[in-house]
Amino acid sequence: MREIFIEKRESLIRIAVKEQDELMECLVEEDSINPQIGEVYKARVKNIIPGINSVFLDIGLEKEAYMYYSEELKGVGIKKGQELLVEVLKEPLGNKGAKVSNKVTILGKFIVLTLGDEGITLSKRICDVEQRRRLTTLINPIRGIGIVFRTDAESATNEELNEELNYLLNKKDDMERKLKYSKNIGKIKSNSLITRFLEELDNRKTKIVVDDEEFLEIVKGLVNNHSNVEFKLYEGTRTLFDYSGIEKEIIKLRHKKVNIPCGGYIVIDKTEAMYVIDVNSGKNTKGRDFNKTIMQTNLEAAKEVGRQIRLRNLSGIIVVDFIDMRDEKQKIPVLKELKKALEADKGNVKVFPFTELDLIQISRKRKGKSIYEYLEEPCRKCKSNGFLLRLSYIETLIRNEIIKCSNENSINDFYVEIDKNYEEDIKGDLFKFLKNIDGLDKEIYLNFVEDIEGYRVEPLIFSNQKENYQKYKIKTIEKV
Repeated sequence: MREIFIEKRESLIRIAVKEQDELMECLVEEDSINPQIGEVYKARVKNIIPGINSVFLDIGLEKEAYMYYSEELKGVGIKKGQELLVEVLKEPLGNKGAKVSNKVTILGKFIVLTLGDEGITLSKRICDVEQRRRLTTLINPIRGIGIVFRTDAESATNEELNEELNYLLNKKDDMERKLKYSKNIGKIKSNSLITRFLEELDNRKTKIVVDDEEFLEIVKGLVNNHSNVEFKLYEGTRTLFDYSGIEKEIIKLRHKKVNIPCGGYIVIDKTEAMYVIDVNSGKNTKGRDFNKTIMQTNLEAAKEVGRQIRLRNLSGIIVVDFIDMRDEKQKIPVLKELKKALEADKGNVKVFPFTELDLIQISRKRKGKSIYEYLEEPCRKCKSNGFLLRLSYIETLIRNEIIKCSNENSINDFYVEIDKNYEEDIKGDLFKFLKNIDGLDKEIYLNFVEDIEGYRVEPLIFSNQKENYQKYKIKTIEKV
């Protein structure tokens, strides 16, 4: 059974997916005023510069967006001051604004509409001749709209497909009304990660647990098919991820090394241009048949590589260095196992064949933030050459431990050690820190130390413990 855990905070939503009690995916979305990939804006053309084939547009934000000045745009005679719908292709970076396109897509579970295109096309994964004939003849082409049938359309009924098409066309009409009648330049369609994720859920039996009552109702409205879905509200004081054991799994994702059952392991490294994953036999060297040992290690590694790519939300170029296989036939099942592990990504990922050096190249579209962007922040002392856990994340972890001890053992005194790198930020707003760790009504003994990974929390039960840490006790006046 699949379990989906959704944890909502003031400016953050986290989604975790478990399959057969194994964590398979973790997505994070933070509130941001910056344009996000897939969002649609009503824009106004500010400038056209043929020399660099670029069109610059006002989208209601400080930075202007830009798009490619294509032959098509030249043909229709786009003009300065013209208003049009654009979709964000790339988020702003540095001094550059968002990259956009006038080819706006409207995504459904079975169908994708593209405004400004024409014709009907099918996913390359739909191979059955009869299915291809059914889908291409099901609906008539619509002028000015490209229609793409996604892979899941193959298993959908004609009624389901027509119903979704009408739903998407209504969305299109709504956006065009906003373009025509709204006086304001700016965003007219968000592209929330949670919305996309829930709308594209397949029909497998699923349990969805949400920790916010109002948000639970929103989630119910986003899930198209309720027949196989069980909804549950979590009402505990600890965070949902901590209570469900997910937080411990997330912390492990900071480690480069991941063990696999046979005794081997993989190592995940990030370079400036790509992610590199190296497969090692490790302790899996006892077998007499060397080829069989290599095969076993590579097969298990392929499965784990697929899981880690989804779990860490890696994107861009990913290169996997498998153990060299002397028998060329061994590469076929390894490649098949890797593709199977990434099947749930659907159109987001491409896996290319083995190179002569036994490398596999993977390209994966960005899908929200990577887990590293959520967990870590650059270290100021080493001028961003290293990374630390985010203080906000550490505060959440400390809070979970304090609440757990308070609820289970009625303990109200805690000694907290924190990496000295955070001392300036914490002392700059001690009240906020204590509030975030649920420590305002408790006795907190706070010490900043070198060479500690993040933090350490020790419940203080005996009087001699409190005496030993007396100099670190936060005074009442400091809490105000």
